[in-house]
Amino acid sequence: MFKESDTFAGNKKQTTFMKKIVLMLAMSLAVVGTGVAQKYGHCNFGSLVSAMPGTKQADTELEAYQKQLVSKGEEMATAFQQKVTQYYTDQQSGDFTPKVLADREQALQQEQQTIMAYEQEIQQKLGAKREELLKPLVEQVEAAISKVAKANGYVMIFDTSMFNSILFAEEAVDITAQVKTELGIE
Repeated sequence: MFKESDTFAGNKKQTTFMKKIVLMLAMSLAVVGTGVAQKYGHCNFGSLVSAMPGTKQADTELEAYQKQLVSKGEEMATAFQQKVTQYYTDQQSGDFTPKVLADREQALQQEQQTIMAYEQEIQQKLGAKREELLKPLVEQVEAAISKVAKANGYVMIFDTSMFNSILFAEEAVDITAQVKTELGIE
């Protein structure tokens, strides 16, 4: 019924199959082993930047710049409001032709659009100024995080100041205090 060669061939196939399984298990353990050896940490980047000594100065400069921009916008709005009031007065008086009133109304609409565009420009300018003022501080914090992470063998550091970026993190791996020490802030 069974030939000796069939049994030997079956054992050889089984042995090859078993070798493949053992090799796959060894590779899986190696991958899992390297995953366990990696360290991850987190810190609150926003609080680190806020705690930097230069942040208050940057905020003061940004606030002064904002007041300057808003002041110009308020002047534009006041001048516009005076023109609108004058337009309605002139319209009520009946001293102006419909063509003149239509031209003035169109000019007022264009001025209103200019004011609205300036409001958007204020937001863009404030964003750019904020980035300009905070860039050196952000770079300092990034360098300190990098230094602490490398010194302590972390593979990756997550930022917990961003909403929902970390759902769970053990306190033991929070490097915020170490980075503050590196930056010389309390």
